[in-house]
Amino acid sequence: MSEVDFPLLSFLIFFPLLGAIVVGVTQNTHAAKLVALLFAGSELLLALLVVYFFDASNGDFQLVEQYNWIPQLKIEYMIGVDGISLLFLPLSALLTIIVILASWNSVQHNRRFHFALLLALQGVTVGVFCSLDLVLFFLFWELTLPPFFFLIGLWGIGSQRREAAMKYTLFMLAGGVALLLAITLLAANHAFQIGSNIPQGLSFSLPVLLQTALPDNEQKLVFLLLLFGFAVKAPLVPFHTWLPTVAMEGPTHIVAILVGLKLGVYGILRFTMPLAPIAAIEFSWVISLFGAITLIYAALIALQQTNLRRLLAYASVSHVGLVIVGIASLTMQGIQGAIFQLLNFTLIASVLMLISGFIHHRLGSTDTIHLGGLAKIMPRLTCIYFLFVLASIGVPGTSGFPAELLMIIGALTVNSALGISALMGAVLGAAYMLSFSRRAFFGPILHADANLTHDLQMRELALLCIPALLILIFGFFPDGILNLNQVASEAWLSRLTIQTP
Repeated sequence: MSEVDFPLLSFLIFFPLLGAIVVGVTQNTHAAKLVALLFAGSELLLALLVVYFFDASNGDFQLVEQYNWIPQLKIEYMIGVDGISLLFLPLSALLTIIVILASWNSVQHNRRFHFALLLALQGVTVGVFCSLDLVLFFLFWELTLPPFFFLIGLWGIGSQRREAAMKYTLFMLAGGVALLLAITLLAANHAFQIGSNIPQGLSFSLPVLLQTALPDNEQKLVFLLLLFGFAVKAPLVPFHTWLPTVAMEGPTHIVAILVGLKLGVYGILRFTMPLAPIAAIEFSWVISLFGAITLIYAALIALQQTNLRRLLAYASVSHVGLVIVGIASLTMQGIQGAIFQLLNFTLIASVLMLISGFIHHRLGSTDTIHLGGLAKIMPRLTCIYFLFVLASIGVPGTSGFPAELLMIIGALTVNSALGISALMGAVLGAAYMLSFSRRAFFGPILHADANLTHDLQMRELALLCIPALLILIFGFFPDGILNLNQVASEAWLSRLTIQTP
């Protein structure tokens, strides 16, 4: 593990938290928004600096910072990044900037609190991606709940927004209980393996636990606990019901964060599989089955939707299923495709949800009964929307294509039936997106006041052009992403195979 003198990652975590405090104490509302945007923009520059200092040829954790935190329990403040987690830092910062700009005028009350919560959420999210101590990870994981609870409950657009916020929080707390139990078992097992007492022999360090043997029976329990805890957040069927509810009741720019940052899938990739390698291989067929069921089931439900926000929620769940299939294939193509697709969520799924918010803000609805003929009255929005739709269904030339192709190849390599399920999911994805888009954007104008509405403003167009440009760049030049995570992906696979009898 490489170390640096300057605590760059710590600065990346706590800088947005400082920004949240500054925004909260700023008296002028407009100035508070500018301060939030300034901190978010600076965060993006810092994240790009992390990418600059990163050595892609090194598959180990880099820019590591390690300090004693609670020495009595052997809990450390330990953070670092590798090729798997690296690009989530700048993309999450970019998403925060886009969300701030998208909600610039739509938030009408408690604006300072709103933008402060967005910055706080950005800080703890970076902490989730960087944590190498499991207790520190759990702390940041749980700290994402209060911002989401308030952002959904206070600024939601549905009459049941408070119930939606509570439903989301209860689901996450249930998953958190499983995660905490698994973390405790892993730390206690380390003490047992080195022949030490508790708490002297405890260890919550991810690099240490990756090298610590875990008995088969205990490994299965830890694997299932971690899988459940992260599956709730991902979400996987049948733990997905909170997402459509939040999509309909919560503010669209917050739902964009939820569908864009798949922390649950990241947790499965980072912790569940490597920490229980034997169980991961033994139960890989179970993970594949869950992924395939999630992929097909959510796609079939999406085909029946008449509301754009609910459709995008089920589309997000379906795409999560494909990512799980890629991870469960335990192939280089599947892993790299899964990481690529997780990055795509930040650029594609989140922007599509923001576009649905722009439509709802103008027309007061995202139901097809009100959306006919949008291409005639909002041509700029329609062009941008269809670019992201094409990326969502994996059309060549967009970043969705190499990600889906790699995952499908990985699935076909392992099992032909699994590969066919992945292909079927891709076909269904094209069916529900194009079918809905045809009804909503073409044909006669159905909304009575549609002709009075306006197209995308320059601010909205500018904030959508940045992710649009990125999905084209990553689509034509995917090696830029694949080369950054190749060595880390190889190391990830080796950790599973080296401990397998």
